[in-house]
Order: sequence, then C-alpha cells, then structure tokens
Amino acid sequence: MEMNKGTLYIVATPIGNYEDITLRALNVLKSVDYIACEDTRHTGVLLKHYEIKKPLFAYHKFNEIDKSSYIIELLSEGKSIAIVSDAGAPGISDPGVIAARAAREAGYTVTAIPGATAFVTSLMASGLDLSHFAFIGFAPQKDAKRKKFMEIYKSYTMPLIYYEAPHRLIAFLNTALEVYGDRMIFISRELTKVFEENLYMRISEAIAHFTENEPRGEFVITITGLDSDDDGETIDINEAARALIDEGLSMKDATHKLKELGFKKNDAYKALLEIKEE
Repeated sequence: MEMNKGTLYIVATPIGNYEDITLRALNVLKSVDYIACEDTRHTGVLLKHYEIKKPLFAYHKFNEIDKSSYIIELLSEGKSIAIVSDAGAPGISDPGVIAARAAREAGYTVTAIPGATAFVTSLMASGLDLSHFAFIGFAPQKDAKRKKFMEIYKSYTMPLIYYEAPHRLIAFLNTALEVYGDRMIFISRELTKVFEENLYMRISEAIAHFTENEPRGEFVITITGLDSDDDGETIDINEAARALIDEGLSMKDATHKLKELGFKKNDAYKALLEIKEE
C-alpha cells in the first residue's frame, strides 16, 4: 500500500479481540513512516502480533500539545503518520483531536481509518431504540462536579452513553440514581474479550450487583432517556400493552418495548397475551 506523503491517519484499533482490526488499518500501520500511540508498550504488543515493525513515539493526554507540533513537523517533511490509541478510535474519549485539528489547519490531509468503538459495540447489543442517542463519554471524577455535569442531560429523552472506569463505577451509579432516578440502564464491560458481560437492569439493581461483584474492566453505561415513568407518572402495563398491539407490533417487538419501559419480560408477555385473547 502506497502512503500519501504528508498525511495523518487516525486509525481505530481493537477494543479487545485482536481480530477486530480491519485489513485497511493493518495496511496503513504497515506502510506509514511513524506511529504515534498512547503507550508504546501496549501498541508494541499489537504490532508484534501482526509482525509490523515501525518507529513508535508516545502521544497521550499529557504530551498531546507538544507531540502535535512534532507531528506537524514530520508532515512538513513529507512523512506519513498514524495515530492510534490503546483501544478503539482515537479522538473518542482518547487523544487524537489536537493533532487532527492542527494537521487540517496546516493544510495536510487527515484520513480516518474506521474500526471498533466501545460505545457503538455496546449499543449494537443493547436492543434499545437508537434512532437518537447522546454520547457523553467520561463524567467528572469528583462527586459534586459529576452531579452538576449529569444534570445537564436530565431532561434528554434519548439514551445517554457514558464511559466509566471500574474503581469509580459505584460512585458513578450512585450519582446517576440521585440525578436520573431509578431508570433502566444497559451496562457493558470487557467488550469483545473472553469475559464480556452485558446487563440490562435498573440503576439500583446495578448498584447492588456491583457491590456484591467487584467491577472489573472498562464500562460502557447507557442510561435510558427521560420518559413518562421517570417524570412522576405511572405507566399501566395493560394500557401500554394495548397501545402497542393497536400499533400492530408483533408479540416479540411489543414485549421488547415493554421491557424498555421497565416491565419484567414475563409480566409483559402475560399482559400482551391477555389482550390478544380478548
């Protein structure tokens, strides 16, 4: 693969399973002059797995500004550079934005090489209505700032997607319960890895679960949007079931919709079946 000189490539890498890297990403990594990465040791393991040998230099949140200047210098010499993060897509809650902006403003070509992204992977498995959603990323670490930050999105009717580290998960969930109420959430951890786990439950249930089971791995947390049951009004399962049947939904789809509203699967199916038999 022939590289375009003076081009910056933003390359997505696997979030867990090495087989999730794309052929195009491998070709780019094999062909560029330099690879900028969050952790040279971490990326070195990935490159060794695919028998790729390239000069590496560290590009992370603590040196992003200085190294972006270095990247522009290399581009000016006609070099091609790939930026990778430890996992997933650079720039999505990871370093990469500053260099991409600087390169584009300097007149160089910036090309994105798509691939795995944690929150998209989680959403694909969630079964939630994703016609609209808001990706939030990491919330502030301190309790007061986290609460104030979360309150910005309290009235959103679309799903809210957060990232969180294992050692902050319980504090995050406690704040979420305080701000959003006991909404349904979809939690993913260890995505594409051996111990991948996806859970759909209320926030209070998640707190209980991870109090008993030590949180491990990085988490993607999708909080369902504000709905009538989160706004002080009670949804009657029979009324909701009847409305869904009247819309022409199948039993399967109607059951799924009722689960999204927080009803248990067995209760939802029973209510729908009774209406069908009327």
